[in-house]
Amino acid sequence: MSQLLTLQRTVRPASPNTILVVVLVAYLMILLDLSIVYTGMPEIGKSMNMGPVMQTWVQNAYLLCFGGCLLLSARLGDTFGRRRILRVGVILFTVASLVIGIAQSPYELIAARAVQGVGASILAPSVLALISTTFPEGAERTRALAWYSIIAGAGASLGLVLGGICAGLLSWRIGFLVNIPIGIGLLFAVARYIPDGIPEEGEFDVVGAIASTVGVGLLVYGMVNAAEAGWLDRVTLATLALSVVVLGLFVWHEGRVEVPVLPLRLLRSRERSAAYLARMLYVGSIVAFFFFGTLYMQRVLGYSALQAGLGFLPMTLVQFVAAMAVPRVTRGLGGAQMLMGSLAVISAGLFWLAKAGADASVWQLALPMVLIGIGNGGAMAPLTTSGVRGVEAGDQGAASGLVNVAHQLGGSIGLSVLIVVFAASADPRLTGAVEMSRQVSAVFLGAAVMNVVALVLTAIFILPANRTTPLREPLEPEVHELASRG
Repeated sequence: MSQLLTLQRTVRPASPNTILVVVLVAYLMILLDLSIVYTGMPEIGKSMNMGPVMQTWVQNAYLLCFGGCLLLSARLGDTFGRRRILRVGVILFTVASLVIGIAQSPYELIAARAVQGVGASILAPSVLALISTTFPEGAERTRALAWYSIIAGAGASLGLVLGGICAGLLSWRIGFLVNIPIGIGLLFAVARYIPDGIPEEGEFDVVGAIASTVGVGLLVYGMVNAAEAGWLDRVTLATLALSVVVLGLFVWHEGRVEVPVLPLRLLRSRERSAAYLARMLYVGSIVAFFFFGTLYMQRVLGYSALQAGLGFLPMTLVQFVAAMAVPRVTRGLGGAQMLMGSLAVISAGLFWLAKAGADASVWQLALPMVLIGIGNGGAMAPLTTSGVRGVEAGDQGAASGLVNVAHQLGGSIGLSVLIVVFAASADPRLTGAVEMSRQVSAVFLGAAVMNVVALVLTAIFILPANRTTPLREPLEPEVHELASRG
């Protein structure tokens, strides 16, 4: 107890912006390693002598542990203190990154990626919960979530660029070893600046924690297996059926405990529920775009890993600029309107890219990516705001966990569904790059449709809620400024 009190006294009062910088650096670290694998995977497989199936588990092990542990990890911060849990996440992620960077066998690499996924499952909801509790609803939270969105979108696409650069010019290991100094710096910053919050009273929901981890883990595994073996595979069907049973028991249990892992009251809001579903559709389309976009550039257009990484640069740069404009656009239009516009622009970019073909020029690739970057930069903030709006401080961790569960499940489900689309669109009369181009085109069309559905959900459920309690920045400062000018 005395050690805990000593640690508490080392925390200095920090400005909200300082807290924001610390947690966003942590978030950037996990996002880079989530996407850096896509463009670096060919080099990883070659240097580690890994077959195609084992290569998929470099990413699948990360996704399985990330998605499976999210609800549990999110509630840990509410229950035991956010600073303490955040430090555990940083340590796990940093140590796992070191092991990956020096791994000498595929099994070491995959096991360390699994541990890295557990660390990421702690960091991701902790970051969003700290933003929500540090910045009150309105103008301040809108700006903070705009920066969160910049990191969420640009960080993932930047990982694609860095993965190509590291694999093409240096070594894929550098992309993971760079986390070591970042993680060490974060440990000192978290201990010094991050407040611990007030832990919730009551016994921790052990049964709910186990059920949520097993249920979501089975669901993610089923989706991952569906992408490899198909939706009618016995393992796929058995795993998905078992996940439905476990998650059903989990929901039943959560309505009967004092401090649940998932407070069911969070799902009573139509706006929040629609935001979670729209996020799944949107993220699923973007993850599939990253995966098949890399495949398209390398196997259809003949790009190297470095060239494929740089191929995402137009999207990355424009996305950063678009996300920076989020607070201003939100103030002028409203969050739901901006979200609808962003989803429409993403859909247009994907439809355009689907027509690029097997001999696409640089401009035929870059211009659609500019549209996708604009939409990607504008969509994340309003989706996140709707997902955590109106939530009590004690439930922020759980709400943030739900946002991240929707994010991860969306990626897994979207990629699995669009892999089926990819396989179903094969034409035995075509061969080589022409056939691959046709299949990727079908995937991009499917991804565009997913964004259209998310747009419809936004119009039906999120827009009316925003009209009642708009997600706009208060106009009082501007009114006072005009009054002072006479």
